Amino acid sequence: VQLQASGGGLVQAGDSLRLSCTFSGSSFSRYALGWFRQAPGKERVFVAAATRGGGTTEYLDSVKGRFTFSRDNDKKTVYLQMNSLKPEDTAAYYCAAAQTILTVPVRIRPDDYTYWGQGTQVTVSS
Repeated sequence: VQLQASGGGLVQAGDSLRLSCTFSGSSFSRYALGWFRQAPGKERVFVAAATRGGGTTEYLDSVKGRFTFSRDNDKKTVYLQMNSLKPEDTAAYYCAAAQTILTVPVRIRPDDYTYWGQGTQVTVSS
């Protein structure tokens, strides 16, 4: 399994970005995917994720109402739509994947995930 994240960039506060994470490998439908971020000198933290089937999503409190996680099984890609960006959203964003059974709840801990993408930098200026 390989994950390729893209879509980061330098934007102003209030702008939007859409991150993409493309999955390479077989059995994409058996994997739950999530987004994490890591600011310089800080730990990697959960941002958004969904159950394997996509029916349930969870978000970091500070991004609720601004970020939206989505999944396209045909394209083997997950997205993170980020609106109303704030300077505190500045970080490297990573996508991660974990093979799960259908009934497992949303995974929010980094240790829950097996595969990680290379990260895409998001910088929000004030």
